[in-house]
Amino acid sequence: MSDSRLWDDVDAYFTARLAPEDDHLTAALRDSEAAGLPPVNVTAAQGKLLQLLAEIQGARTVLEIGTLGGYSTIWLARALPADGRLITLEYSARHAEVAARNLARAGLDALVDVRVGPALESLPKLADENPPPFDLVFIDADKGNNPHYLEWALRLTSTGSLIVIDNVVRGGRVADAGDTGDDVRGTRAAIEMIG
Repeated sequence: MSDSRLWDDVDAYFTARLAPEDDHLTAALRDSEAAGLPPVNVTAAQGKLLQLLAEIQGARTVLEIGTLGGYSTIWLARALPADGRLITLEYSARHAEVAARNLARAGLDALVDVRVGPALESLPKLADENPPPFDLVFIDADKGNNPHYLEWALRLTSTGSLIVIDNVVRGGRVADAGDTGDDVRGTRAAIEMIG
């Protein structure tokens, strides 16, 4: 059995037992695919981990940078109390429309504010609103801007807040000193900031 196949099987085993899909999550993935969105959603196990992190954190406010079709947004919003708030930033209007439909179907649209436009333009506007510090920030957008997103996340949180950055391994490329791709450089810069 190949390493890839082995890890797919392991992931499927844990997902089936710990993060089973439901109708809303399955529909979100189906509708995202039907709309032609790229298949780069978090996995069900990763979504469940995000939900658990938000619950453990006692999150009342969440900021998500990168919405796509709203799959991870659903997982995160499910962790919030009835008076919680999740703001999610999405570059593409088309992606945001799909996400809004998916969130409405899941009954989470009252908790979630989907904002459209480049995150580096949306974040200063959000800061101007002077929101209370976010309890959790999930960064899952264009990797070249990870250090900028991390800077904004630090401005919009306080001591004790949790910041999660997705896709930092980049298929192992982050450790390849010869790889100068924008995504790898941005990820490395964010990791250096964290270090």
